[in-house]
Amino acid sequence: MSNLLDIQTPAQAHATARKSEYGLEALGLPGAGRIYWNLPNEALYEEIIFRREATITQQGPIVVNTGEHPARSANDKFVVREATSEGHIWWGQYNRPFNADKFMELFGRMQGFLQGRDVFVQDCYAGADPEYRLPIRIVTETAWHSLFARNMFLVPASDDELRLHVPEFTVLCLPSFRAMPQIDTTRTETFIIINFKQRMCVIGNTAYGGEIKKSIFTVLNYLLPLKGVLSMHCSANVGNAGDVALFFGLSGTGKTTLSADPRRSLIGDDEHGWSDDGVFNFEAGCYAKVIRLSASAEPLIYACTRRFGTILENVVFDPVTRAIDLNDMSITENTRASYPLDFIDNALTAKRAGHPKNIILLTCDASGVMPPIARLTPDQALYQFMSGYTAKVAGTEVGLGKEPEITFSTCFGAPFMVHHPSFYADLLKRKILRHGADCWLVNTGWVGGPYGVGKRISIGHTRALLNAALGGQLKEAEYVVDPVFGFRVPKHCEGVPDSVLDSASSWPSRETYTQRYRDLAARFVENFKKFEADSPEEVVKAGPQLGQAG
Repeated sequence: MSNLLDIQTPAQAHATARKSEYGLEALGLPGAGRIYWNLPNEALYEEIIFRREATITQQGPIVVNTGEHPARSANDKFVVREATSEGHIWWGQYNRPFNADKFMELFGRMQGFLQGRDVFVQDCYAGADPEYRLPIRIVTETAWHSLFARNMFLVPASDDELRLHVPEFTVLCLPSFRAMPQIDTTRTETFIIINFKQRMCVIGNTAYGGEIKKSIFTVLNYLLPLKGVLSMHCSANVGNAGDVALFFGLSGTGKTTLSADPRRSLIGDDEHGWSDDGVFNFEAGCYAKVIRLSASAEPLIYACTRRFGTILENVVFDPVTRAIDLNDMSITENTRASYPLDFIDNALTAKRAGHPKNIILLTCDASGVMPPIARLTPDQALYQFMSGYTAKVAGTEVGLGKEPEITFSTCFGAPFMVHHPSFYADLLKRKILRHGADCWLVNTGWVGGPYGVGKRISIGHTRALLNAALGGQLKEAEYVVDPVFGFRVPKHCEGVPDSVLDSASSWPSRETYTQRYRDLAARFVENFKKFEADSPEEVVKAGPQLGQAG
């Protein structure tokens, strides 16, 4: 906001009370108007309402509308190609190279854009393990994005810590700044560009909060594996016996929902590192999909949509009563809630725990042929991890239609992986073998037929299967070997009908099921060809064997 009339804002008198000695000038951002440093949630609420950025709804959450970008703009993300990092980067569809000189030209225009404008700064950390945490700075032109940063990242514990904070990576988010593609060489007016040499990410022409969150995740996916720490797109929880479980999966596969288990402590819902000391959360908050959220099926997350401090993105509400409607998808199916992790009653305060006992790979199978759960060997787990098969659910990325889109997203998070997939896979295999983790594939998608014919598996059945896996009961179960993929599928599980476990039996025609399953397996084989040259032979052979399928 350009405050040309010098109107007094609610937090103006205290804007610099928590200022870092390492100012914006040191980051090449001189000349901004009033800078609001590290405002607490209450002050940010006042600024948000004063600036008409959002609306307060029943029981205190704010609702924001992100405009033309209600989801990530995956095709507008770039990485600056420069000598210090280019040899480590998996260049291609997700890491599109951007010219270093063009980056500086664009950044120069953003510097000019900031002249005289109010900005909000949050100094935070990414990574709950002090040995690996990354000091970051989030600079935004809106107050609500500053609150988003406080929800999602770890906030320094004292004013002295804030005063001495020196960021090692900065995100500059200016939603009202538009690129000029013909000059800047961006694809559109929207851009998310990471520069590892400059230690900076710039975001323009999108207000979607997930761009800030995933940009920092991408940075950690580059930096931590170089230190031997596996960065993971997964949720994590831990039982009373200290048994950690990881849930890998893309958005919409159930990472957040399934890890929010009242009988287990939540470590985090989306992004983690696995070091020699165990698992640690990258974040301090959750960013959950809330469309059609049920108070009965997902009570912990549902309760967070009724809390002061929660940010609801693109959720529809009644302007008179201020009651929200989580079933209304008229803006987008990708409605989101950003809230602190400690809003979850059983969240683990330390956000750290030991080494995983169970690793669950979540897939939302829109074909309706994958079993609801299968036990994997380590090599099969590596094959599935590198394949990253799932269906993108409507709304999670710009351009998706109503029907789920079958995709292979390596490491269950290809858009955020910077190194070659084999680099992450090798780290994962060494950790699985060293710590003896059990591996499972869980289908949270369709049963009884593909999308439009079958139905989505009930969350009750999925939870029953997971409880049996995490509790050890499935280790003693009777199994059948899948004729296509070779993994083992349990024949029985308490609380789950045998017909659900036997995917073929719920289809109208077993012959139709078999053909659809073989078609999917063929897509796995074709997709994995791009990894074969860099993968061990035993991992390649852990994929589907079409010649043996009946």
